[in-house]
Amino acid sequence: MIFGFNTDVKHQDTVYHVQSEAREGELLLQTQVFVRGRCIGKRATSYADKLSAGGFTDQQKEQLLRDQHRMVLDSIRDGRLDDVLDKRDSAETLAAIKELDVHWLNSESVHADHNLSLRLRVTEGGAAVQGARLTVRFARPNSMPFYTQVVTDSAGDAEMKIEMDEASLPDASILVQAAYSGRTATRKFQLRRVEA
Repeated sequence: MIFGFNTDVKHQDTVYHVQSEAREGELLLQTQVFVRGRCIGKRATSYADKLSAGGFTDQQKEQLLRDQHRMVLDSIRDGRLDDVLDKRDSAETLAAIKELDVHWLNSESVHADHNLSLRLRVTEGGAAVQGARLTVRFARPNSMPFYTQVVTDSAGDAEMKIEMDEASLPDASILVQAAYSGRTATRKFQLRRVEA
């Protein structure tokens, strides 16, 4: 069972994107905090002991992840995020961990000829990932969300076009999930109109 939570929360002038997911391969419940697309910290809890003791259900796992996600959100609202993040995640240790990441390559120019054109790249530890599956959720007010999937090429890149009116851009958002070798990374991108 795959599940996770993604929430944006604002504290003072900063918008934090909080992403929580169960990392099945590592038996971890992980919550990451992003500001402007960059991970600023994590909290990870192992559930290996509960699993080995037996009787640990997917519902219990989901509830633990939900509680951890909520705790991080509350800590942001209270201005005490540093108190709940894992201390071992220094800049040096984070740089050494090979994790999936999603990069938006053409964020400054995405709309032309009534099409939204997205160029994305998936990397793992800075290296391009071929064959990663990208699931894209495009949402705007007063419309049903639109989903599409693409797979990255040998350069780790994928491109897609979505037909849409430019006037819808300021209210639209895109959620991208990359999946590769049992690992996932999710990023949320807000669209905006760039004045010429």
